[in-house]
Amino acid sequence: MKLYATSIPQSLPIWASVVSNKAGLIEIEINDEDSDFHSIIEELSTKIQPGIIGVKASDLCTRLSIEMVDINEEN
Repeated sequence: MKLYATSIPQSLPIWASVVSNKAGLIEIEINDEDSDFHSIIEELSTKIQPGIIGVKASDLCTRLSIEMVDINEEN
């Protein structure tokens, strides 16, 4: 899984690594098979819609102190 951010903390968990950092856009690769990552996912899981349980990207980014890129934001 990949996330795109405009800012990240100085240290990331071992299951997250920076792939690239170009023009202020940071690409982060998440090892979604890591057990520590699964623990966080279980902790952040919520009911998104009736019958659908998942994790909101914004909740994960907040937990990791990552400022996520909003692709819907108009320039």
